[in-house]
Amino acid sequence: MRLDRAVDDYLRHVAIERGLSAHTVEAYRRDLAGYATWLGEHEVTDVVDVTPALVAAFAAERASMDPPPAASSLARLQSSVRGLHRFLAREGVAEQDPSVRLAPPKQPQKLPKALTIDQTERLLHAPSAEEPIGIRDRALLELLYATGARVSEAIGLDVDDLQSGEVLRLRGKGNKERIVPVGSFARAALDAYLTRVRPALAAKGRATGRLFLGARGAPLSRQSAWLVIQKAADGAHLTSHVSPHTLRHSFATHLLQGGADVRVVQELLGHASVATTQIYTHVSPDTLRDMYQSAHPRAV
Repeated sequence: MRLDRAVDDYLRHVAIERGLSAHTVEAYRRDLAGYATWLGEHEVTDVVDVTPALVAAFAAERASMDPPPAASSLARLQSSVRGLHRFLAREGVAEQDPSVRLAPPKQPQKLPKALTIDQTERLLHAPSAEEPIGIRDRALLELLYATGARVSEAIGLDVDDLQSGEVLRLRGKGNKERIVPVGSFARAALDAYLTRVRPALAAKGRATGRLFLGARGAPLSRQSAWLVIQKAADGAHLTSHVSPHTLRHSFATHLLQGGADVRVVQELLGHASVATTQIYTHVSPDTLRDMYQSAHPRAV
């Protein structure tokens, strides 16, 4: 089968049977058009003549372009090529998949963005401590930063989950429970919310044991919690993007900077593997230089 016909058949497959968006299909079309053109330049026009060596050479040539393509673009290109050949092998058009050994490019690890301690303080104090909704918002923000909870974990809390003044029971992914400490600032904010605000909110809606309630008495939604964080970020005049996960990242980063053991932070975050937690142990070049100069006997 000619390559151009094979590409058309594959694109129809991903558009109809896999239901990919028109934008994604068009990206695949561009990738595979370039692939077919490259093979044509090497006098290959039929799918049965494509070898593993040719696929590897194409990937290597694209990866070594100047300027080099973005890792995400290269990954999508290789995904398009692998998808095409996997489809042709499955349909019996080709006897083998020549792309089976094509390893996807390693994506650069993105370090989580954390706030500085000063920025965190400004964020936590942005909601008004005099207005009912502001008191609730402060309690939510303080809890997120004090415990490293995911926003879904926080809004899923019941009042009964506050087992005592010092610990909190969180239910994470896979419904796994973990116990985390609650600092004095978060405890004070929660106490203010529970005594001064929540009873009035609860009276507006149906009976519920959920800890955080909206203005009409219903459990606070994930979207509403996101808006709380955005409003606080605007009030704190933070120019960097602040998401519900930002406080979780800041919690982990500040603990490690303060000397906490990475396995303790792993337990507090509810990570199944310590490797996930280790992304927070990144040390900046300035910190490396300072540590070297203070620790090495011949640094200065």
